[in-house]
Amino acid sequence: METKAVIINEYGDKDVLEEGKVTLPELGEHQVLVREKATSINPIDWKLREGHLKPMFDWEFPIILGWDVSGVIEAVGPEVTDWKAGDEVFARPETTRFGTYAEYTIVDDHLLAKKPANISFEEAAAVPLAGLTAYQGLFDHGQLEEGQKVLIHAGAGGVGTYAIQLAKEAGAYVYTTASEKNHQLLLSLGADEVIDYRSTDFREVVQDLDLVYDTIGGDTQNDSFDALKENTGRLISIVGEPNQEKAKEKNITAKGIWLQPDGKQLSMLANLLENKKMKSIVGSTFPLSQKGVHDAHALSETHHAAGKIVITMA
Repeated sequence: METKAVIINEYGDKDVLEEGKVTLPELGEHQVLVREKATSINPIDWKLREGHLKPMFDWEFPIILGWDVSGVIEAVGPEVTDWKAGDEVFARPETTRFGTYAEYTIVDDHLLAKKPANISFEEAAAVPLAGLTAYQGLFDHGQLEEGQKVLIHAGAGGVGTYAIQLAKEAGAYVYTTASEKNHQLLLSLGADEVIDYRSTDFREVVQDLDLVYDTIGGDTQNDSFDALKENTGRLISIVGEPNQEKAKEKNITAKGIWLQPDGKQLSMLANLLENKKMKSIVGSTFPLSQKGVHDAHALSETHHAAGKIVITMA
């Protein structure tokens, strides 16, 4: 079927975004067609738009960006048993050239989760990529446990807001960095101490950490080694591979990670949302249009958006 979408036909800056129509592939046996209510923006979207991920995803044009969706199932493949038309769902679909800046998208049935009834489609669309990235970084890779100390860099960002809540829910002591205007928000999400990165070197406040969750890279990533426990500390980054020489010096684990879509983990996050143990912070919303997505990318590229940037369908 054909769907309206915001697409790119070449790599480049925000001006390559355009409105168009794309024919989606045939629905697979274990796939569903979702009529979208909302999607959200993640840095991978504009990094891919600029062409930085071409070595990993060398796709034909047109490309529909976006890898978050909330909406209503419109149709199901012949082997789908757990879902039916009319179900309200959200998901982080597989990374293909048929993304979610569109009125319709296709999702593998094992990646779906039921949308909690007590949150909006916008709040649900904010969760999958950022929430799963937060969860996997903290627990699958970071091995965070109750009573441990964690520093989450850029706590007001999309991944940071979920990571603070998940770490706190797990019983960790949570430090985070943010500009002063976001301190109250992060304390309300459960952060124990918020460090103003503009006025304070975090290394003066924290030491002997069990885990640093790095969402910034560069000097911040390198300086994080100084704040970690020798021998048992862990540095997990979502923006590139940390310096392995520095990791060897302190005899610690340091690694860059890449998200794995996971419907079971997303259902677990849905349960936290439903029980009000976690919430989505939607910082701003834009419509699904060339201008809407252009402006949403511009905001995301500043690295100073608080919460998630969501795109809504008419």
